[in-house]
Amino acid sequence: MKWTDTQEIAMALTTAHQDVDPQYVRFTDLHRWIMELDGFDDDSEKSNEKILEAIQAAWIEDADY
Repeated sequence: MKWTDTQEIAMALTTAHQDVDPQYVRFTDLHRWIMELDGFDDDSEKSNEKILEAIQAAWIEDADY
């Protein structure tokens, strides 16, 4: 996965962090959790606030909170 794989990352986060409400996750934690996902292989410096916002929004939608 790369930073642009928003939906795939969101689904992986839903699975990895089932007990977390994604709307309350700090970007610092979100960034770290994404970097820790199995199959994620991208440069940590390529992320930015816009990308993290998109991933968080997709995660919220996927988690259906």
